[in-house]
Amino acid sequence: MALHIALVLGVSLPLATFAQANATVHTTAIAAMPLAKALENFSHEAGMQVVYGSEISDTIRSPGADAGLPPEQQLRQLLAGTGLSYRLVTPNTVTIVPGNVAANAGNPASAAVTMAGSAGAAATSDATVASGNGKTTKDLDQVVVTARSGVDERTKAQTSYSITTIDEDRLRMQNPTSVTEALKSVPGFWVEASGGEASGNIRARGIPVDGFGSVNLLEDGIPVQHDPALGYLNADQAFRLDETIDRIEVVRGGPSSIFYSNAPAGAINFIPRQVGDTAEGLVKYTLGNYGLNRLDFWYGTPIGDGWKLSTGGFYRQDNGIRSPGFTNDQGGQLRATLSKQFENGSLSFDIKRLDDKVALDLGIPMYRNASGDLRAVPGFNGNYGTLAGPETEHVQMIQGNGSLYNFDNSLGTQVKRTQFTVKFDYNLGDGWKVAEDLRYSDTDTVRNGVYPNAVQTTGDFFTTAQKQLTKYYPNAAGMQLQYVDNGQTYNASPNNGLVVTGGLRGITMPMTELTSDTRLLRKFEFGDQTHDVTFGYYYAHFNQDFDRYSSTAILTATDNARLLDVVAVDGAGNTLGKLTNNGIYGYGYEWAYASGTSSTNAFYASDEWQINDQLRIDGGARWERVNTTGWTELSHNVNLGTPPTNNILTGTGQFVDYDHSFSKLGWTLGANYQFSEHQGVFARYTSTFRLPNLSSYITTPTATPITQTMILPEMGYKYSNRYMDAYATLFYTKYNNVSFSNYVFDPNTGVSTPQTGYADTETYGLELEGTFYPSKYFDVQYTATVQDPKYKGLTYTTVTAGAPVLLDYDDNQLIRVPKNSFRVVPGVNLFDDKLRLQMSYEYEGRRYVDTANSVVLPQYHTIGLSARYQMTPELSFFLYADNLNNSLGLTEGNPRAGELASSDATKSVFIARPLLGRSFRASVMYRF
Repeated sequence: MALHIALVLGVSLPLATFAQANATVHTTAIAAMPLAKALENFSHEAGMQVVYGSEISDTIRSPGADAGLPPEQQLRQLLAGTGLSYRLVTPNTVTIVPGNVAANAGNPASAAVTMAGSAGAAATSDATVASGNGKTTKDLDQVVVTARSGVDERTKAQTSYSITTIDEDRLRMQNPTSVTEALKSVPGFWVEASGGEASGNIRARGIPVDGFGSVNLLEDGIPVQHDPALGYLNADQAFRLDETIDRIEVVRGGPSSIFYSNAPAGAINFIPRQVGDTAEGLVKYTLGNYGLNRLDFWYGTPIGDGWKLSTGGFYRQDNGIRSPGFTNDQGGQLRATLSKQFENGSLSFDIKRLDDKVALDLGIPMYRNASGDLRAVPGFNGNYGTLAGPETEHVQMIQGNGSLYNFDNSLGTQVKRTQFTVKFDYNLGDGWKVAEDLRYSDTDTVRNGVYPNAVQTTGDFFTTAQKQLTKYYPNAAGMQLQYVDNGQTYNASPNNGLVVTGGLRGITMPMTELTSDTRLLRKFEFGDQTHDVTFGYYYAHFNQDFDRYSSTAILTATDNARLLDVVAVDGAGNTLGKLTNNGIYGYGYEWAYASGTSSTNAFYASDEWQINDQLRIDGGARWERVNTTGWTELSHNVNLGTPPTNNILTGTGQFVDYDHSFSKLGWTLGANYQFSEHQGVFARYTSTFRLPNLSSYITTPTATPITQTMILPEMGYKYSNRYMDAYATLFYTKYNNVSFSNYVFDPNTGVSTPQTGYADTETYGLELEGTFYPSKYFDVQYTATVQDPKYKGLTYTTVTAGAPVLLDYDDNQLIRVPKNSFRVVPGVNLFDDKLRLQMSYEYEGRRYVDTANSVVLPQYHTIGLSARYQMTPELSFFLYADNLNNSLGLTEGNPRAGELASSDATKSVFIARPLLGRSFRASVMYRF
């Protein structure tokens, strides 16, 4: 991998584009000399940062350059005949890349883009530009745009908080299938991607909340969804990763909560590609061994008068690794961006349409064998099986008024979304700048799934069904199970002796949202010190409807489960009647109909105080207020006279209104000290919060949620030299008032009842990440997290034998959060870097299903392989092998068994969700 050296001009560098520098800087002559030395002289003379790699060997000499030339022309003279060219990656940073410098003669900023001076704005499509031999800019030299706002730019080496950057090359070599898969290389994050391409879970720095409840998901610095963790509505459901994305920045803790709402533990920023001054594009086709066919493309070009246009997207069809017997994932997205950079600012318009459906993979029946190993039950493939199948693809479910609800599991998680974004920044004069980010989205989401509520032996199931049998068929001698499709008797003995009570859950959630982030920026100088100040106002408003209807079905505990009828029989085995209707054991065990509106207003301010060349102190504060209003229809149970319709939840026609407001102030203070250009330390203390959201009320209008507060101190060390990049962070997280609410399914009654609790958590931890470059032929990337995540003060009262029992879970390990995890990715570069081979090894330590720590999720490891062959500068081939060792690592248990104290604790057979099985993909990409 590359040896990269950044040559920085002394105390400060002028924030001007090459064009501006041309008019103001008059360079002195540079004699013929080794190119590295010539570039060092140029950097000092022009006031530019120059980034280059090991492609500049000691044997490459520069012919020199004449005096009095603009920097652009002088740099071209220095590179003439060397086989190298340059790209402008920030207004005062150029990177040296292979190519003919003459091709850029009139194009000094072939990859330059707007610097909006905004929190999270895209800085450049080539901030980590790859050279033709696969080497990239040193990690600590990368310009950071997430979780900060200011006139000046900052590199990763200069930040006072923890940040992981994933550039274009690393993304392509990993080729993640989902947002959460893309984040596996982020230390401090426990990511769960076993549910499919959407609806992932992230637990960051010891904050035990599901989905995206502790981090915010950004696209081009703007939240994809103001609140990324609405009930059943994760932000990753409304976002797809494709070739329109250039790189990812992930901030862990730090000032994220100052610049973004609902980001107490971090912010994940997917930064789109930007158009250069020449037309370029790419097309990529991917083929997978489970019916995957996918086409990605991107094209960008100037269109005249400073305007630039780009378009891109993808289309994909996939049967899925856990195939239900019908097309799992199908759809795509298309986006177009129009932008212009003018003398005093920039303007861009972006529109994106997403129309896609992806499967929601859920838990499967598992057991522990005689050797103590976890296995899927006989008749079920743990790596590739799913309960969903053709018989549960389309089900007509009877509602309380006798009408039919069309449950369509072929939709899975279906999202139809139109998103429109405007970004604007303008220099007001006298050093003042204004920037505005505006986004409107209209999203229709369907989230259907076959949920495994419980798994039982047939004997245990018959015991729970006896009450129903006695009520409706008092003369029955017993029960049988019959296949719905052919009426034949289901003999459990030669199978696995099990049945699954499945929940056919259908949810629709239309939502419209508007967000606006306005910033006023200025850099002040006081003697030798500077203050880079931002004042911001953020507004978010969204409307959401919520409609849910669910029924229980009796299923075989097999792959692509079949529906079973429960049949009452007499002593001779003759049928007396059924307790089910086409396999449905209970219609309407869940029902909800609600609508709500949320409005958020926030004011924030930040200051980056540069005391001297080495020391900078930065701080900020954010005051935020949220108001939620809406209504929820009350429900009651109705009996339509048959066993499966005798307890249907439905609406009463009466509505309960709610109107609640919450507000809170958060702040952060950090410092960064640079021992040298590539070595420094930082420390930070953040006091932040997460306000209750619309989901707190939309189905429970009388809820009394509590504002969650937390403190997040951290301190870190970063170092870079010709052989390595290293980043180490010590962190502490104190999280107060974590709410625990989950529904526990009771197979005896067929009813889900809520459990709710509040607790604090405390986590000490160490994060490590970096890359080791012993030679140009070999490198090793690594990340590791060592932490001690605990509950504090968590008590829960349950009823045992009619008496209350106080359960104390203080100091128990946080659910689904490992104490130790690491990922190592060694790679080799061969044939002048035309071929790259790399292997990933990932280890996740032991975790627990519930707060009682009664059900263990064992440690596991996975191995992945990837390869890239650069046949020509334009044509590349990629191969990927995921979960090569076919690990059956469990990522979660059964949340419907309770996450406070799991009812699966004493069971020999239980529900859990393993990793997706071994799979292979191949891609071909053509760039032009």
